[in-house]
Amino acid sequence: MATPSGKTSTPTPLASKRAAPRDPSSEVPSKRKSSAPPLPAGPFVEGSIVRIAMENFLTYDICEVCPGPHLNMIIGANGTGKSSIVCAICLGLAGKPAFMGRADKVGFFVKRGCSKGMIEIELFRTSGNLVITREIDVAKNQSSWFINKKSTTQKVVEEQVAALNIQVSNLCQFLPQDKVGEFAKLSKIELLEATEKSIGPPEMHRYHCELKNFREKEKQLETSCKEKTEYLEKMVQRNERYKQDVERFYERKRHLDLIEMLEAKRPWVEYENVRQEYEEVKLARDRVKDEVRKLKEGQIPMTRRIEDMETQRHNLEARIKAKATDIKETSQKCKQKQDIIERKDKHIEELQQALTVKQNEEHDRQRRISNTRKMIEDLQNELKTTENCVNLQPQIDAITNDLRRVQDKKELCEGEIIDKHKERETLEKEKKSVNDQIVQFDNLMNQKEDKLRQRYRDTYDAVLWLRNNRDKFKQGVYEPIMLTINMKDNKNAKYIENHIPSNDLRAFVFESQEDMEVFLKEVRDNKKLRVNTVIAPKSSYADRAPSRSLNELKQYGFFSYLRELFDAPAPVMSYLCCQYHIHEVPVGTERTRERIERVIQETRLKQMYTAEEKYVVKTSFYSNKVISSNTSLKVAQFLTVTVDLEQRRHLEEHLKEVNRKLRAVESGLIALRERNKHLEYEDNELRQKKKELLERKTKKRQLEQKISSKLGSLKLMEQDTCNLEEEERKANTRIKEINVQKAKLVTELTNLIKTCTSLHIQKVDLILQNTTVISEKNKLESDYMAASSQLRSTEQHFIELDESRQRLLQKCKELMKRARQVCNLTAEQNIPQEYQTAFQDLPNTLDEIDALLTEERSRASCFTGLNPTVVDEYTKREEEIVQLTEELKIKKVELDKYRENISQVKERWLNPLKELVEKINEKFSSFFSSMQCAGEVDLHTENEEDYDKYGIRIRVKFRSSTLLHELTPHHQSGGERSVSTMLYLMALQELNRCPFRVVDEINQGMDPINERRVFEMVVNTACKENTSQYFFITPKLLQNLPYSEKMTVLFVYNGPHMLEPNKWNLKAFQRRRRRITFTQPSQ
Repeated sequence: MATPSGKTSTPTPLASKRAAPRDPSSEVPSKRKSSAPPLPAGPFVEGSIVRIAMENFLTYDICEVCPGPHLNMIIGANGTGKSSIVCAICLGLAGKPAFMGRADKVGFFVKRGCSKGMIEIELFRTSGNLVITREIDVAKNQSSWFINKKSTTQKVVEEQVAALNIQVSNLCQFLPQDKVGEFAKLSKIELLEATEKSIGPPEMHRYHCELKNFREKEKQLETSCKEKTEYLEKMVQRNERYKQDVERFYERKRHLDLIEMLEAKRPWVEYENVRQEYEEVKLARDRVKDEVRKLKEGQIPMTRRIEDMETQRHNLEARIKAKATDIKETSQKCKQKQDIIERKDKHIEELQQALTVKQNEEHDRQRRISNTRKMIEDLQNELKTTENCVNLQPQIDAITNDLRRVQDKKELCEGEIIDKHKERETLEKEKKSVNDQIVQFDNLMNQKEDKLRQRYRDTYDAVLWLRNNRDKFKQGVYEPIMLTINMKDNKNAKYIENHIPSNDLRAFVFESQEDMEVFLKEVRDNKKLRVNTVIAPKSSYADRAPSRSLNELKQYGFFSYLRELFDAPAPVMSYLCCQYHIHEVPVGTERTRERIERVIQETRLKQMYTAEEKYVVKTSFYSNKVISSNTSLKVAQFLTVTVDLEQRRHLEEHLKEVNRKLRAVESGLIALRERNKHLEYEDNELRQKKKELLERKTKKRQLEQKISSKLGSLKLMEQDTCNLEEEERKANTRIKEINVQKAKLVTELTNLIKTCTSLHIQKVDLILQNTTVISEKNKLESDYMAASSQLRSTEQHFIELDESRQRLLQKCKELMKRARQVCNLTAEQNIPQEYQTAFQDLPNTLDEIDALLTEERSRASCFTGLNPTVVDEYTKREEEIVQLTEELKIKKVELDKYRENISQVKERWLNPLKELVEKINEKFSSFFSSMQCAGEVDLHTENEEDYDKYGIRIRVKFRSSTLLHELTPHHQSGGERSVSTMLYLMALQELNRCPFRVVDEINQGMDPINERRVFEMVVNTACKENTSQYFFITPKLLQNLPYSEKMTVLFVYNGPHMLEPNKWNLKAFQRRRRRITFTQPSQ
């Protein structure tokens, strides 16, 4: 069968409908439905519907619908089940049953006579399609949910659907049949909300809700501020009338109270002076006593240590002597071996020379004889001229001794170099350890900075800018408070974070207004960073004492004030004390919470903390009743990381000291290497001198031997010829024997030198040990003598202090008795709290007290005729004024904060909204113009500040003779309302972020002309590229309508003779259709 669209599609069975027979004999066949979806005409957008399956749902037994990615027209007669598909979409995507306007229970949507029904919807996703299944149980009226065949909950399904921006409860996206009329009934405010949710950015509706909440709170705060201001002005005017009398009354009372306190404090001052003297003497006596005991105990191990040192010294000296003897014997052996080796070298040289002579003689014996004679004469002449070398031996011995001395120095120098290397290695290991610890501290600080960067990126960027530009500021500038605060115990971080708002935790602290303006100009104006800044008070609040001592509050379980829980720079601490009174807010335990009512009544604290809660106490200025509120503490997020800055500073100082030692060791190594190089040069020079002297010593003997050899050679040459080959063989044999002996001697000499070197090293080590022992022993003996002398003087000092202590104790008892009599106290009673508090502000010396008593008595006598009742009333009103002023200040700060929030959120919400409405108006007006009508969409509000009154106003006119009228349920006809609704939805189509839109039978009631125009606009708009999916449900269509290739037409049929879905054969249907077409002409 051909569809009405521009393309031809043959239907396939998609649905079946069966009716249960009335009795067993009924022969009526069951009804069935079928629909024929064409293939998708284009790509699906994220969240579009790919498939809808229904089982036992409303009119369907089993049905599966496969819509296209663009415009889907669902056509069928009334009652065939078109709206059932709409219901399936709504309920399958976690919509509420009541929204459909049919039934309020999901069980009513299951086909009558069935106990269970099922809806399955497949949504397109680029990462993989999402299949949502809803199984409905009629008996329990409950649903079971599945995502991709896995069981889940309805909440998870709602989250998945919302993530795809599907809003089945929004009439701008999902307009079922029974809700078409309600669209026109939407107020301007409701239409704006629906439009925001449908096509606005995700945050637009959230900003609108925030603005409405902020505005409501702003109105409440304005009203409260106005009332409190008026009441405060009345109270101030009333108190001004009685201010002078009250001041005179209090002035006289202050003088009388001061006189009473001075008279009460005077004996206590006398007692306190003597008691302090007694305590000082007692402490000195106890210290001296401990010192005597420690000195006596310290002498015993010192004596034992001296004896051990003496024994150790004797042993070391004996070992040093033994080593010296071994070194001497080894050195002598080395010298003997060296002499033998030198003689072997000379012997080899002589053999080689003799062989050469014989060879020369054999070649030219006669010439050699003549030459030999001449040589003998020359040698004899040389022998006469040679100097006497008998006295060279002492010089050789002296050089040998010098050579030995230089070698000893070299060994000591090399030992020192080895020690320096070991010391350098030790220092480098220590340096690495200190660097690792510093890195650990830096890592902890980086953790705090990472938290700041993740939560407040603008503040973190401003910190980086400040660190690079501190030279631009004249006074101190401190990084955000959360970075400068260092908790003493990170368990207490929750109290600080709950007390100080996050805006101030990330605020920069300045000491100068000028510096703050420079900072804000650079960071906020130029860099567009959102940062907070505060100014520290000019007078410091950091060291101010709390109004109540902590010792008074310990009975209630309080263990500290907030100020003592952390460390911070003085300006930061001053600001927090001034702004948040951290020096006045105590922190308690679970014990405090258990007796909280008693704490509130007795302490009159305005704020306090227990282990897990914060309490705020206020007094009503109307009823004077105490009102308390408590809130649970939030978990700490930023201040849990604790960095010990003092320990890090010590580590840096220690690192500097290690670096200094390393430089000293390095310079020492350079000096030792230079010294060793000089000794090496001196050693080589001495060896060269010794070699020259030895050669001079042997020269005469060589000359005599040569002469004798020459004479013998001459005689032999004259007597007989020489066998040169035999002589050469003998000479080589002899040289080989000497070389073997020489190699053995060299090996023995090398072993002796190694032994000697080892002995020298051992000797030097023993000498160093002995020097250390002697030094320690001398120091111990000196300490022992000094300790003995100190012990005698300390014992004498102890006796004197003990006598002084006893005298002062007796005097204290007498003065205490007199002071208690003055204050009417028994021996068991303590000084009352009011006395203790008053005594703190009075002079602490007797002379000052006496002078002040005389002065105050004179002043008190000048005041007469004052009424205490007026004072009481004035005081009560003054307390109310202070409380009201503080409350009004807090309210105004809160009001300013809300106004600032409103300004920021309004800018983010209103500008994008105006642009959005302008786009809607442009398309809406264009659609109406194409129909020769007029329409406008604008953002309407009566008061710009009433954000809950903002709305979208639709104005239309369908006749040229009329004016634009607002779209209402009463002014326009049903067809006009349908056209307006349809065109508004079409104006949203290209702007919509939703993946699909459903409109059910909205063309009913339109005249044919408007219906044709509207249909043409739907086709043109919904079939554009990159538009969302569109479902258009209608029971009938006009003829000769325009269609698009991207449309998908879904027909819904029903009847008793419909085939089962599994029996439908599309190809067979097409063959039968062609046969019918071909056979018709012959008939």
